[in-house]
Order: sequence, then structure tokens, then C-alpha cells
Amino acid sequence: MGLRAGQGVLRRKPIEHIEEAEGSASQQLTRALGLWQLTAIGVGGIIGAGIFTLAGTVANGKAGPAVVISFLIAGVASAAAAFSYAEFAGLIPKAGSAYTYGYAVLGEVAGWFIGWDLLLEYTAIVAVVAIGISGYFGFLLGELGLNLPSWMLGAPGTGPGHRVDLFAAVLCLLIAYLLTLGIKNAARFETIVVGLKVLVVIVVIAVGFFHISTANYTPFFPFGVTGAFTGAATVFFAVFGYDAMSTAAEESKDAQRHMPKAIMYSLAISMVLYVLACLVLTGMQNYKHIDPESGFSSAFKSVGLSGLADVIAVGAIIGILTVMFTFMLGVTRVWFSMSRDGLLPKWFAKTSPKHHVPTRVTWIVGFASAAIAGFLPIGEAAELTNIGILLAFVVVCIAVIVLRYKHPELPRTFRTPGMPVVPAIGVCFSIWLITFLAWQTWVRFVVWFLVGMVIYFSYSYRRSNLARAEGQTASGTDEGGMP
Repeated sequence: MGLRAGQGVLRRKPIEHIEEAEGSASQQLTRALGLWQLTAIGVGGIIGAGIFTLAGTVANGKAGPAVVISFLIAGVASAAAAFSYAEFAGLIPKAGSAYTYGYAVLGEVAGWFIGWDLLLEYTAIVAVVAIGISGYFGFLLGELGLNLPSWMLGAPGTGPGHRVDLFAAVLCLLIAYLLTLGIKNAARFETIVVGLKVLVVIVVIAVGFFHISTANYTPFFPFGVTGAFTGAATVFFAVFGYDAMSTAAEESKDAQRHMPKAIMYSLAISMVLYVLACLVLTGMQNYKHIDPESGFSSAFKSVGLSGLADVIAVGAIIGILTVMFTFMLGVTRVWFSMSRDGLLPKWFAKTSPKHHVPTRVTWIVGFASAAIAGFLPIGEAAELTNIGILLAFVVVCIAVIVLRYKHPELPRTFRTPGMPVVPAIGVCFSIWLITFLAWQTWVRFVVWFLVGMVIYFSYSYRRSNLARAEGQTASGTDEGGMP
């Protein structure tokens, strides 16, 4: 037995029909991804920004050597939520991830809230990562003795003469182009590049291990324990790439079996590499001297390994592309799903006749992320990314508890262990981490939320597929049925 549609803002997508084809042929995606391609997309989304960009930023200004604790805290919260995502991924193998889960269990307004939130969060993450790559690009150019015009090297306010981070903006557009070529071709590229990225991380850990000075670990908490938690709130978005990966469920060959495994595999692989890499970074160089934008390259240069620093810079540029790929894939699939459900204009849900991907929204996201990456400093862009994802985790963890107890009979290929304690841990950790975010983050979030509410009640509430179905039912009853 599934869920039945409710009335008004609490109406729900019926789970018993959720695997049926939705929309016309022009609104369908192609199932082409296997287990290891999904895992590669997950690892591609998790490893990258955290190691190559945020590890240095957080170590230098927020946590010091305790950045490893920041990642562990974020990882525990992420793992608790990952179990919930895995259960939903096996139960509801459709595009949209947290948006779709919230819509099916908690109602339309909850689904809209999460979906609208993720549109901003994922787009901002793409931009943040692009800025991070640009930092390594600048480092590499400096090592090669090349000097580009200062106007194109960073956003306004990030350096003398900076007007736009041109390299970061162009990268966003290149990823958008890649995603328009079809999921099979894009996933093949992603798998190859993820392999190269993991290889670079392993080399970093293996070589850096022999250049660790334990004196650099003292003091371990230079900013206090609070600094470690503040750092955890900052790096949190770097440990949940599986969330964006789960938006591709509708493009998986066997989503009910493969998606839960891919979520758990990608998080486990990534957390091991994160912890080892952070220990190496802060052990090689005192946290005060770590370059916030190109941490590992500067660390290796500090111990006389400039050649390897250049290799790391190249590896970072190539590897972090996969993070951009994963999150741009995520935002386009959420947008596609919301549009197909009628919450946004169905014009956005039209897919390419040749490649069967939502080309229209992909290009819109590409240009939006390029604008953010080109004109906002990395700190301001990163502040757009965290609060919404944490709230999405709260919603998914609550929803998995609600559904387990209201409908235990539904077939699940994966069951969250320790119910309801594990999802509750995910809820508590996520809310706790939210309290460490700056007030400016809350202001931006509230403004985006209010804009979303205006759109929902002026457009989506009356035009969603469920609203139209309710209208048709009411019309049929008035015309020929009992009142």
C-alpha cells in the first residue's frame, strides 16, 4: 500500500505510482549508469573541494590541525543522513533526490521547499569549486612564469586590479556543455577523471607522509574546540556528494539495487582519504602558512618538492572538475523533476531529442554558476551553500522515520540501521552545525526562501500535476458525481 495524495500544500506524490513513467517522451531520461559509474559520480562529488580547496582554507583560518576533527564531525553527520538517503534511493528510484523524497512523504510544500533550496545550493557549490580550481590554476601559472592580466584573475575585491575570475566562469560553461552531450558520454568522462583524481590524492598522502613534522600539530586546537565545529559547518558540503549523485537515480540501470550501495561506497572511500590527507597537510606545514586557495601545492613547495606541487596543481584542476560535474548534474535533475511535476514551468523539463538530457536547464545553471564564480569571492560564494543542504538532510532523516513507521510494508532494498536513532543523529548533527553558520548566511537563506514561497503560492500551488488532478476530480464530481 502506498501513500495517497493529500489536499492543498500537504498533498503527496503517491509512492505506489512513482515508478511509472512521468511526463511525455520529451520528458524522459535514459537509464545508462551502472554501480561503479554511480560510485564514481559520488566520489567525484565528495573528493575535491574538501581536499584541494577547503582543507587549506579551514586549517588556515578556522581550525588549524583540528581540521581533521572538522571533517570527522561533518562525516558522522553525513553518514547518519547517508543511511536515510540510501533507504529512499532503493525505495524511490526517481530523479530529484531529497526533493522527491520530501514530496512523497511530507507533502508538496515540503518538497518545494527542499527543491527550491537545492537549486541555489548546488549552483553555488559549482561556483565555489570553480573558484577553487582557479586558485590552483593561478598557482600553476606562477610556477611556469606566466603573467596574465590582473583583471581576469579574480573577483572584485580579491586582489589588486581583479575584475572577474574568468577561468572559473569558463569552467562552469564547459561542464554545462559536457552534460549536454548525454549521461552515458558524460559519465564515461567522469569515471576516468575520478580515477586520476584518486590516484593524485594517494600520491599526495604517500609522499607527504615522509615529510610530516609532528611539531606542526601543536597546538592542535589553536582556535579552540569551537573552531573545529565551525570548520565542520564550513566543510560539510564537501562530504555529501552522494546527495547530488542520488538525483541521477532515474538514469541508473538498476537504481533500487545499485543506488544504496553507491551512496555508502562513495562516502566510505572519501572519508578515509579525507582524514589521511588532512593529517598530511597540517603535518607538512604550519597551519598559519598554509595557502587558503592552493593548500597542498604550497605545502609541498614548502618542503622543497616544487615539482610535485605542480603535479598536484594539475591534478587538482582536473580532479575538482568532477565535483562541478556531480553538483551541476544534481541541480539540473532537481530542476527537471520539479518542472516535470508542474511546480515550475514544464518548458524546463523538455529533454534533448538526441541525448535525452534536460539541455535547457543545464545551460541556465551553467551561466548562473559562471556569474557567481566570476564575480563573488570564494568565502561569500561558499556561504550560499551550507544551510540549505543541512536542512535538506534534516527533512530526509525525518521523512525516513515517518515512512518507516507509517508504511513498514513498502519494499525496501536497503533499510537504515538503528532506526530511529541513526536518522535522529543526522537530524541533531545537522541542526547543530547550522548554529555555527554566520548570520549573513541566514539572511541570504531567508531571502531565497521568501522568494520561493511567493513563487509557490502564486504559481506552483495551482499548477502542479497534483493540483490539476485534484481540479479534474472535483470537476468530474460536480458534473456527474455526488457532491
